[in-house]
Amino acid sequence: MRNMHKYFSSFFILTLSLIVTLGCNEEKEEKREPVISTFYLIRHAEKDRTDPENKDPELDQNGLDRAIKWAQVFEPIELDAIYSTRYERTSMTAAPTSIKKEIGIEYYDPTSMDVETFLKSNKGKNVLIVGHSNTTPTMANKLLGKEVYEQMDDTDNSTLFIVRFIDEEPTSLRLKMD
Repeated sequence: MRNMHKYFSSFFILTLSLIVTLGCNEEKEEKREPVISTFYLIRHAEKDRTDPENKDPELDQNGLDRAIKWAQVFEPIELDAIYSTRYERTSMTAAPTSIKKEIGIEYYDPTSMDVETFLKSNKGKNVLIVGHSNTTPTMANKLLGKEVYEQMDDTDNSTLFIVRFIDEEPTSLRLKMD
């Protein structure tokens, strides 16, 4: 009888330990940190419009000032990557933030970008994307997987789109920075 009591006590303690251990593991799984990916999308700053034939103009003085303002906007935000199209105006808009953050600019082609691959390679990151009036809202829509935003006016250089994924659930916001 004593051996059976010892056996039952050992079995009870082992079972209780197993339940507590499994319960702790479940709690750890429930307390997992969410994966957050945030994409900041802006259009290039004001371009030099003095030569209408120039397909790749640089920024004018207002644009240079705005590019510096964008760097100030992004100063408190931890960025992991900066993307720009290969145009002077977009590169020049991204440059002050790139320099301030010590992050190189990666170039992308919005017409041929595979959004799923882009999202996977930037999962859990904070990313700045500099584009154009005809690509920035489109890119935000592609990231979201649905049409939310209309095209921007050609004179709109101050809109900021924020697309955030929390565990792959997207949210978005459109802000005017002027």
